[in-house]
Amino acid sequence: MVIDKGKNVKKAGPSQPVEVVGLDDVPEAGDTFYVTDEKYARQLADKRQQFRREQELKKYQRVKLEDLFSRIKEGEMKELNIVLKADVHGSVEAIQQSLEQLSNDEVRVRVIHGAVGAISESDVMLASASNAIIFGFNVRPDPIAKRVAEREEVDLRMYRIIYNIINDVKKAMEGMLEPEYQEVVLGRAEVRATFRVPKVGTVAGCQVIEGKITRNSEVRVLRDHVVIFEGKIASLKRFKDDVREVLSGFECGIGIERFNDIKEGDVIEAFTTEEIKKTITTEANA
Repeated sequence: MVIDKGKNVKKAGPSQPVEVVGLDDVPEAGDTFYVTDEKYARQLADKRQQFRREQELKKYQRVKLEDLFSRIKEGEMKELNIVLKADVHGSVEAIQQSLEQLSNDEVRVRVIHGAVGAISESDVMLASASNAIIFGFNVRPDPIAKRVAEREEVDLRMYRIIYNIINDVKKAMEGMLEPEYQEVVLGRAEVRATFRVPKVGTVAGCQVIEGKITRNSEVRVLRDHVVIFEGKIASLKRFKDDVREVLSGFECGIGIERFNDIKEGDVIEAFTTEEIKKTITTEANA
């Protein structure tokens, strides 16, 4: 410790200004110094650094629809930002208007970006920078956007019914979300050719480009990342043999129940749904 005259001192009394050297980090104004032994000081410093890191992580934690109610009640959420993508302009306008009408005295619901088309990497980066949730109506994220969303921990929500979007946000704001059925994408296959089979319909000659396609999975047909149909697999074949699954890199024939408008270049996405139990803690009424 050094006093203002440049002299080293071993102790400093109340209100005596001194310059302290040898610290690994710069303290904040108003921090309190304690005199203790070196071992205990290091332990205390490590604990405080860990606490500070946890507080920083909590501060920048991505907003999820499931924890929206608790964060509103704790005063962390004053504004719910949403990035909205849909298949047509009419849907964008209708959903945006309905969502923003959910605003109340505690939190404002704001669609910061609404547009037509697939969910892109730029949409995910905007959501990440704005701590927003992405809602997709009848559209899907492209493969790059999906990977970036996982890396950035951005909440992606896909819907086929407008009412479900509004209802989920409303229930999340009230702390009344029901168990969620989370979608698990198994794989994707690209249609390389189509064949008309008598008494069967159109069969798509495909190559599996990601994951796997299973016989019992549900599927959706994507055209330019826009969902044009959802249903079930009617048949899955390798050459002429019925199979239970086809892995990435292999070719197969896929028939879809009650759907024949399949075209070259379409992507067939196989998925299943799993129920996720939510545990939301609410404050008891006084």
